[in-house]
Amino acid sequence: MIAVICALVLFALLSRRDSMQVLVADALGFCFGVRDALAAAIRTDRPDAVTIYGELVHNETVVARLAGIGLKNAGENERDHVPDTPLVMITAHGVSDRERTRLESAGKLLIDTTCPLVVKVHRAARQLSLKGRHVLVIGRPGHVEVRGILEDLASGEVVENAAAVKTYPYERLGIVCQSTTPPRLAAEVNAAIRAANPQADIRFVDTICQPTRDRQDAVVRLLPLVDALVVVGGKNSNNTRELAALCRDRGVPAFHVQSAADLDASWFRGCRVVGLTAGTSTLDETIQEVRQALSEMPLP
Repeated sequence: MIAVICALVLFALLSRRDSMQVLVADALGFCFGVRDALAAAIRTDRPDAVTIYGELVHNETVVARLAGIGLKNAGENERDHVPDTPLVMITAHGVSDRERTRLESAGKLLIDTTCPLVVKVHRAARQLSLKGRHVLVIGRPGHVEVRGILEDLASGEVVENAAAVKTYPYERLGIVCQSTTPPRLAAEVNAAIRAANPQADIRFVDTICQPTRDRQDAVVRLLPLVDALVVVGGKNSNNTRELAALCRDRGVPAFHVQSAADLDASWFRGCRVVGLTAGTSTLDETIQEVRQALSEMPLP
């Protein structure tokens, strides 16, 4: 009875609101790996002597801010050429040991901001490879983290989803995950690999990072309470896209924005309660700006 009364009171309160209610996920935004990488970049004494080797984080606002303090940037598809600066900053996504050696052999001093949880993926993949296994990396083809993992392996390839699984001509297989892989996707691909390769000895090492799990779980808890979800993050951010995909897979409209300027009031017709989450490379101030804009948006 108490629960029914509370629900009726909440409904009455919401009915009187002139603007949408915004419910914020209890885990969102910067993870410790991204926060540490950004702090290392900002406290650089000689920004003009440093080239960031790719995007430090997949967030255009952050990338522009770093360029504004004088840090140079080598695009993630421009790594054929060694940077001209004496210092090279390895991003949170990491690089292969092979690439690290190439840079050091060219006389570059490295500032390493690789996330420790990405290092964990590299180590697990190398151990599987050293034991004679063909390594399958569950992740997004072409992503900088995945490229770095595969470059150090004697035998390996990326598997994007269950539909991409095939019968592999190897007796021993190893499986790891890109650190930001959704747990549900990893489980589906792992099961598909085993079903398609009953002849193989398969070892799966779960390398999904805890911040990814926390943000996915927070969205799952939020979805029953909202009419739609806004996901804030860079357009190239894998974990941000996956948060939006999780929402849509469960039948709730999701809108991926990079800033408050991207919001469109027409998206929220018929919505009284909107959820808000953000990827691990999203600035706190950007999240607050989006939250403020949503809370001030009149009901359609």
